[in-house]
Amino acid sequence: MSDGPPLIDRVRLRSNQWRKLRSIVLNLATTDSFYGKKIREWELKVSRLNRVEDFIAQVPFTTKADIQADRLAHPPFGTNLTRAIHQYTRFCQTSGTSTGVPMAWVDTPESWDAMLKCWQRVFEAAGLVKGQDRIFFAFSFGPFLGFWTAYEAAAKDFLVIPTGGLSSQARLEAMARYGPTVLCCTPTYALRLGEHIGKLSGISRESLNIKKIIVAGETGGSVPEVRNRLEELWGARVFDHHGMTEVGPVSYETQDLPRQLVVMEESYLAEVVDPKTGVEVPDGECGELILSTLDRTACPLLRYRTGDWVKKKLHRGRLVLEGGILSRVDDMIVVRGVNIYPSAIEAVVRQFPEVVEFMVEQRKVDAMDEIELLIEVDGTTAKSLQKRLEAKLKDTFSLRIPVRLADSNSLPRHEFKARRWRMVQAA
Repeated sequence: MSDGPPLIDRVRLRSNQWRKLRSIVLNLATTDSFYGKKIREWELKVSRLNRVEDFIAQVPFTTKADIQADRLAHPPFGTNLTRAIHQYTRFCQTSGTSTGVPMAWVDTPESWDAMLKCWQRVFEAAGLVKGQDRIFFAFSFGPFLGFWTAYEAAAKDFLVIPTGGLSSQARLEAMARYGPTVLCCTPTYALRLGEHIGKLSGISRESLNIKKIIVAGETGGSVPEVRNRLEELWGARVFDHHGMTEVGPVSYETQDLPRQLVVMEESYLAEVVDPKTGVEVPDGECGELILSTLDRTACPLLRYRTGDWVKKKLHRGRLVLEGGILSRVDDMIVVRGVNIYPSAIEAVVRQFPEVVEFMVEQRKVDAMDEIELLIEVDGTTAKSLQKRLEAKLKDTFSLRIPVRLADSNSLPRHEFKARRWRMVQAA
């Protein structure tokens, strides 16, 4: 068995990264796109950029708020496009922003194909065998990027089984019937599905052939408690992966480096910086992951602040995120693969004037985040309001968020900064 990913010459890697990055910046500088305007605003002398270090020193960070403002000013797709809109053939959207309004992302066939190649590396790193493994996709196939790229990449080399719209029972029955060897879904759903194996479903573990589980969408894939529970339920090896709608598939776990994510640096210029100073942290230290896209050029991002808190580690010339994605820098949390911002929850609640006060309770269940909304209401339509609010939350986030009625005057009132989000112990 090897020592993980192959040894990489970082000098050559940096040279290849700069070749791609320079081409992107030169092309953007002559356009009226989002970055074309930024480059002129920054008074950036593109001709004086000669290496990656120059780029990092002179190009400011891009934030989600920057992209969101561009979308709002130029709906629906913004100006961060490098081709005419008729050349874009793929659509997806983020699962949430600070305003509760998702951001749309569109791709050309070339940029979409670049993301498929990234996912092919994920499958290769997990040791999947072409023509032998069958991959079972247990996700909804909605508008989020999710496993869309994973599914299409897998379909090039493997038998793929989509199960969007099926119940957990139907999925387990299909799993027993068709014999997939690999399960792809979020860690939370893998736990839920695994809990149904046996008496609850009538499907025994012996009737299933799952050998590997590739998870994404949440940090749980690198959390020891979650991995251990998944492997106990399924008798399968867990492989973590992480990516973002904004940039695409970013990292993968290898067979020899459990709980560590190898960044695909051929496709991304990655930095790990102190979020306060913006300075690169030393090897072994934690910081915020910053990404510049090198292959998904139809909707590029330069020095994008992901908000992901990671531990930097160099291994055999590769950037590795030790322990996976550790947490978030901002106040966003991920619930069953969906980005949730406190302000976005409030934006929904405020559409119901009958709600006098509210509180969001966040708890850890099997090391994963779950939330519940508590509300105090004015009037006698509490039960009806509860159902309507639950329906609106589900429509907004594509996620079931339980709503519980609280007793009158039981929730805190606030005179200054309201604190309507609290951590509680799981029952």
